[in-house]
Amino acid sequence: MELAQKYQALLHEAQRRQLPDVAGIRLCFQTLSLASAIDRDCAALLAPHSLSEGRFVLLFLLDAASEGLAPNALAEQAGVTRATVTGLLDGLEREALIERQADASDRRALHIRLTLKGKQVAKQVFDQHGRWIAGLFGNLSAPERQQLATLLDKVALNLDATQSGRPE
Repeated sequence: MELAQKYQALLHEAQRRQLPDVAGIRLCFQTLSLASAIDRDCAALLAPHSLSEGRFVLLFLLDAASEGLAPNALAEQAGVTRATVTGLLDGLEREALIERQADASDRRALHIRLTLKGKQVAKQVFDQHGRWIAGLFGNLSAPERQQLATLLDKVALNLDATQSGRPE
């Protein structure tokens, strides 16, 4: 896999300085380059639908909630701030993909629901996105997928250990 230019430069410098475990550094940069490529391709697939990843996540959550969701519930489920959700909802509303409705029992409360257009876009994008995501790992066998998942979990444990200040 071709490393992003910035990682090639950093790897070269790590080699020049003879840092320990340059192979580990390369793996980290490979992972970051792959994640960037996936993000870039994801954005390119969503762009024709006027969707960002954030808008896509909200569509996905709203599609699963036939009764709609309150903005604070959307923010919590999406893992973003209420202010971020408000901005994302404004964009989805401009595209006529969602509607804000006052709660019948509490007029101050809102429920967000997909419009008919929103449901149609959601279905189209989910189908396309699901095929794309599945295709990313399509050439891995079931045991390889399990091995990759295990290895990623193992690396994540190292990250958790360094974030909590525990020795490696």
